[in-house]
This record gives sequence, C-alpha cells and structure tokens, in this order.
Amino acid sequence: MKTDLDSLATVLYVKTDDLLKGSPQFGPWRPAVGIAPQLSDAELVTLAMMQAMLGFTSEARWLRHAHAHLRYLFPYLPKQSGYNKRLRKAAELLRRVTRLLATDTSVWSDDVWIVDSTPVECGRSRETVKRSDLAGWAEYGYCASHSRFFWGLRLHLACTLQGLPIAFALTGAKADERETLLDLLAAEPHLVASRPGQTLIGDKNYFGRDFEHQLAEQDIQLLRPARKGEPDRPGAPLFKPLRQVIESVNETFKGQLNLEQHRGRTPSGVIARVMQRILALTAAIWHNDHTGQLVLRSLIAYDH
Repeated sequence: MKTDLDSLATVLYVKTDDLLKGSPQFGPWRPAVGIAPQLSDAELVTLAMMQAMLGFTSEARWLRHAHAHLRYLFPYLPKQSGYNKRLRKAAELLRRVTRLLATDTSVWSDDVWIVDSTPVECGRSRETVKRSDLAGWAEYGYCASHSRFFWGLRLHLACTLQGLPIAFALTGAKADERETLLDLLAAEPHLVASRPGQTLIGDKNYFGRDFEHQLAEQDIQLLRPARKGEPDRPGAPLFKPLRQVIESVNETFKGQLNLEQHRGRTPSGVIARVMQRILALTAAIWHNDHTGQLVLRSLIAYDH
C-alpha cells in the first residue's frame, strides 16, 4: 500500500536523521571541509530500504522509478554510479539503523530465538566463479532444502518468534553453522548477558555435546529435533510449527525481498545489498509494532 510505505519511509528518515544528529560518527567518514552531499545519509538509508521493499533488484531501474514517482520524498536523486558507491560505503550505517529499530520494538526482549542459515547465491557459470571478486569468500555449498549445490555465501540469522532479526552474519557456503552461531554470541556478549535463560531453537545441524555445553555456559537452552539414533529430545512437538517461523523469514528474504537476485559483485556490494534487505524486514516489523499491526509476515502490507 502506497500510504503505508510513505509512512514507513517518513518515520525511518526521521529516526535515522535523529541518530546521525546525536551520533554523527555512525555515518560514513567525510573530510571536515568539503561539499555536503545533496542526498543526505538519512535519505540514502530510506531510499535503500524502499528499493528492497519494492523489489527492485536493478539500481538503474530503481532510480528511474524513483525519479518518476518519488520526487516528492527525494528532491535530489543521484545517478546509478553515485548511488552504488554511497550504498557500499553505508553498510555499517545500515547495520546500526537496523539495530536501533530492532531494539525499539516490543519483541526485542523475547526469551525465545530461532536460528538457521540460508544460501545467498553469487554466481552460476564457471566463468563467473573464476573471475569473481568474491572468490576466496564465496564457495561451493549444498542447500538441503532445495537439494542442490550452489556457489556463494550463507546468511546466518537468529530471530525472534515474530521474525525480528537479532543477530546475523555472512559466511562462506561451507561455514559450520554451530561455529558461526558461537562467534555471533561472542561478538555481542551483552545480547545473552541481558537475557538469562534464553531458549534457542535450531534444526538438526546444531548438534554436539561440546556445542551444547558452550551454550549452557551462557545460560542458553538449546531445543532441536533428535538426530538419527538419538533418543527423543525435550520440546519435540513444538519444533514443526516453530520452525515454520524461520522458514517464513527466509521465504520473505527470497520471495518478497529478492535476496537471491541481489546482484552484488564485490564483498562490499553483497554486504550492502544483504543489509538493505535485513533493514527492510526490521523496519517493517518495527513500524507495524508501533502502529499495532500484525508483526509476522508484515512486509505484505507494503508490497506494491
């Protein structure tokens, strides 16, 4: 709905502008003396969110659409090359705004998380793999849910039962999901320290006595389905409906936010485009949480 998206864009701009006024160091570095950009950082964040929300995978097509339909929101719009450069440099700002929005929701403090990873394909032809700037980070991996191999990365995501992203990371396709999760928790120890008795729900890949012991030391209870040969584990009847939450989040990323058509060709380009989509999902949940609408699958209201 156009009205809903305009409202979301307006409040996101104000939120980002307030953040940068209070903490200008969060914005991309610029020399103290120079010409200020005609498109502000707050406008850039808002423009990037709207691109992901409206499903434009081509930056050139997106800017043509914005020129034709969004000049009332953005008096100045850069050319495609300028937008691309600004966006790649703003990945850290996108991450900070995403966290700011997430912590400003009623579901941020939920005591149950769901964790999973999903493929982020970066190329299919052998020639692309050989020439890509992503070589060395992107690699071949296997997607069990689609029974296929792919070349690219994995997006590891921990989210609430309402689909709100809590922590995330991009790794090579073969990265161990357990090690990545432990690294995520180690990178932000306050996430767990402020939530004693947190429950974590994962699939069968999150297994191992040592792994579970490390989680228990952080006062995290792991719930997962039993692997072949294991006795039944606690909470088994809950796994199927709760696992559908993370599947819905992954489907939102891939279906509505076009994660698999990100078009990133460099590490900074892929990171920025993935951050766009995480920001869009978080912003929709944040806005709907504040306006009293349904949280889960909330991007439907903004689809064009």
